[in-house]
Amino acid sequence: MKDQTPLKRHQAIVSFSRDHHFGLLLVWKIRQGLGKAIGVERISNYVLFFFNNDLEKHFKEEEQLLFCKLPAEDLLRKRAEADHQAIYMLMASIAQKKNDISLLHQLANDLEKHIRFEERELFNHLQETISTEDLEEIAKRFSNSNKTIEDKWKDVFWETK
Repeated sequence: MKDQTPLKRHQAIVSFSRDHHFGLLLVWKIRQGLGKAIGVERISNYVLFFFNNDLEKHFKEEEQLLFCKLPAEDLLRKRAEADHQAIYMLMASIAQKKNDISLLHQLANDLEKHIRFEERELFNHLQETISTEDLEEIAKRFSNSNKTIEDKWKDVFWETK
């Protein structure tokens, strides 16, 4: 029987997984807001705020620090980069059409799918592919600071009232 023990995450990759927690929380907040019939523009405003203050930086760090460690023709790298581009385009569409509920549904679904792919497939592949030395260098670039984005946003539409 094949050993199904998951890989222990290297600290360099753990920091990206922590960010994924907040990405999944964004998905949950979108779905909570839509389920409570919150104004679509209110949700879109938060989504754009979160993207501009958190998610875009996370994407750029993944692209600059992790994805580039894989060969350009690597299929998992290509999928991750294509996912990022699709989400960038969705965010641009949301910025243009803040009242389009279908864009928020699509973002929630696509972002969740992308995060699950990275956590279940890409990160294991990266950890098996990237040298230990490179992982150590990546780990040095991150502090374990707590997220404070919520301190800057007061419209907590997702909370139960």
